[in-house]
Amino acid sequence: MASLTIRNIPDDAKRRFHLRAAANGRSMEEEGRRLIIASVAEELPPRKSIGQMLFEMSRPGIELLELPDSPASYATFEDE
Repeated sequence: MASLTIRNIPDDAKRRFHLRAAANGRSMEEEGRRLIIASVAEELPPRKSIGQMLFEMSRPGIELLELPDSPASYATFEDE
């Protein structure tokens, strides 16, 4: 297992962290370990490739956003 050293923590933050660990019945080391593990456990879902996103958008049932009206949408072509 790896080790981690954290320096330059403000005294007030260290004191509050110590109180938090004591309130949970843990050492500061165990409390820190649990906080770090919990913070990285909620990973983001894997990113999709542009190809995968285009494929999913091409499937029926996908609702596309409606574009707002613009002057170009009212253009007409008249015979000259």
